[in-house]
Amino acid sequence: MCGAVVFDGLLAKLFCDAIGLEVFEAKFTKRMQTEVIKLDLTQPDAAEVEKAAKLLDAGGLVAFPTETVYGIACRASTDSIAKLDTLKNRAKDKYYTLHIGQKSDVEKYLPAIGLRAKKLIKNAWPGPLTIVFELSSEEIKKQQGKFAQETFDVLYKNNSIGIRCPDNRVAAMLLQLAQMPVVAPSANVAGQKPAVTAEEVLEQFSGQIDALLDAGKCKYEENSTVVKIGKKGLNILRQGVYSQSQLETLSTVKFLFVCTGNTCRSPMAEAIFARYLAKKLECEVDQLEKMGYKTLSAGTMGVSGLSASREAVGACVARGVDIRGHASTGLSRQLIENSDLIFAMSRTHSRQVVDMCPEAADKCLLLAGKVDVADPIGQNQQAYNCCADLIEKNVKKRIGEFII
Repeated sequence: MCGAVVFDGLLAKLFCDAIGLEVFEAKFTKRMQTEVIKLDLTQPDAAEVEKAAKLLDAGGLVAFPTETVYGIACRASTDSIAKLDTLKNRAKDKYYTLHIGQKSDVEKYLPAIGLRAKKLIKNAWPGPLTIVFELSSEEIKKQQGKFAQETFDVLYKNNSIGIRCPDNRVAAMLLQLAQMPVVAPSANVAGQKPAVTAEEVLEQFSGQIDALLDAGKCKYEENSTVVKIGKKGLNILRQGVYSQSQLETLSTVKFLFVCTGNTCRSPMAEAIFARYLAKKLECEVDQLEKMGYKTLSAGTMGVSGLSASREAVGACVARGVDIRGHASTGLSRQLIENSDLIFAMSRTHSRQVVDMCPEAADKCLLLAGKVDVADPIGQNQQAYNCCADLIEKNVKKRIGEFII
């Protein structure tokens, strides 16, 4: 028996000498083979992408393209994350970003989404932007009950979650076909430049990942911008494709108040609304725009440049609000299109808004619910005060409904 073992060893040595140690090891040891799947970005083969998605769900690592750089996807579980940490030589306490295949999927991971975050999602997703959402302790508890503990622990860190919705057909298809939540850092060893081609992925990870979806070079060839969004505004955590000024523009929420002449009801509503919104945001009224919120008003008569009526000014002064510098603006289709929420003083105004821009039907509301705010024009100061009372009551109610 011992002689047979020695003989086998000699044969192995001779064979190794003949074909080379590297080939021998590749043939007789279990070494992972990275399957490279070439895809047409415009029409990716769904069956091939589904194969990669099944590898993900089974705990494998799959490299895939986004519009920024290539990423390495893995399911949100502790065993897969451990492999990913080792592969990237990354510290275990590092934050990984959840990737979703369509922007509506964000609702699975957030119990509530603030107005400004909604605006940013609407304008910037799918696209080269990672958003870190802050959650309250109550919201975190809600989310904890929705996922397995290990999945929750991977996704949520320090009462926040980072989410990205890439603008790449292959990426979207992979993420939609995967059954489990997927995290995906850039395809590079820590400290190295992220890969922007399949060849660059293989240079670093050939034989160490299960599959690579090759759909050519990435569009931007740089990282996504990472931004944290909360009550205090936007905070860029990593520079990328989007600049700070672009994100400010894409996320500013605009409120429009509409009456007839834009000299009493709508300017009172605009100013009172701004005051209470600033209170909710814990800032000054003149800081609202910096915080990402803008209030406007307009009149369906289409007259511009008129001052607020004396009685409207008086009603506002009694509430600590100053509209003496107001100048009327005529309602326009462009103004309607650029507004996110429109509050009409009456049903007539609401109809006029929708007639001018039918697409605005879902965002145009009566300020006072089912009640019209009657026009006080031509009446005494008491009538204006009563009008301002009704406006203030409903402004407070509306702002109380907002998630900031």
